[in-house]
Amino acid sequence: MPELPDVTVYIDSLERRILGEKFERLLLPTPFVLRSVEPAPAEFENRRVEEIRRLGKRIVIGFEDQLFMVIHLMIAGRFQWRDRDARPGRKGIAVFHFSSGTLTLTEAGRKRHASLHLVRGEEALREHDPGGLEVLECDLADFVRVLHSENHTLKRFLTDPHLLSGIGNAYSDEILHRSRLSPLRLTSQLNDDEIACLYQSTLALLREWIERLRAEVGDDFPAKVTAFRSEMAVHGRYREPCPDCGSPVQRIAYASNETNYCAECQNEGRLLADRALSRLLKDDWPRTVEQLEALRKR
Repeated sequence: MPELPDVTVYIDSLERRILGEKFERLLLPTPFVLRSVEPAPAEFENRRVEEIRRLGKRIVIGFEDQLFMVIHLMIAGRFQWRDRDARPGRKGIAVFHFSSGTLTLTEAGRKRHASLHLVRGEEALREHDPGGLEVLECDLADFVRVLHSENHTLKRFLTDPHLLSGIGNAYSDEILHRSRLSPLRLTSQLNDDEIACLYQSTLALLREWIERLRAEVGDDFPAKVTAFRSEMAVHGRYREPCPDCGSPVQRIAYASNETNYCAECQNEGRLLADRALSRLLKDDWPRTVEQLEALRKR
């Protein structure tokens, strides 16, 4: 799922292409992507784009007279930019025609999770805001207030959109690795130094990735938006060596997701229980990286 750095770069690219331009028409090859019935799509036609903003992981295109399009890419939604009147292609589920070109919303796979809401007025728009703290705009005191508001694992704290805005599975793994903190540590267990480290690591890592992605895209439109990048330290790098200590990256699998971490750097060499394998192995579940590697060699 595109997270804060990816969404920021999408917004940069859209601002260069559609800000101040007129919207011409909306085509819906997959009508189920549209999740609202009022205002009607026709009301947006011939109105100029006045702003583009981010609400959590959502992208908001604002038009004249306080009309808004709220687009949630979810896991597999992506944007493509083409010349005017371009065809949507096989994966196109919504096509936005502007006076400057065509924006196509695509979604890989058969499941349709990406969504488009058409909204009238700021009050209605606020209903789409999960309300999480904008971490790049907050100070340490605000960060501490939100961290102490509920007792969660650090992984949950970073990825809950009602607590922090725009951070998901990929960048939370990277933030926790940089902070040298276990994803299963509870927020209530952190001391002041650890909280300050988590705060600074969150800001630094998100800013670094925004600038890295901006440099990669340049003046082009983002074509490779993915949660799995070779430059990442641990996310998506299960069993590959940690760039800091060389120990194999571990994972915790749950549902369709997984958390990646380095046991040596983040948990004093102790493995965190994988819900699937630890239930299967029970008392034979290895406690350290060395025990796990020995088990694999049998």
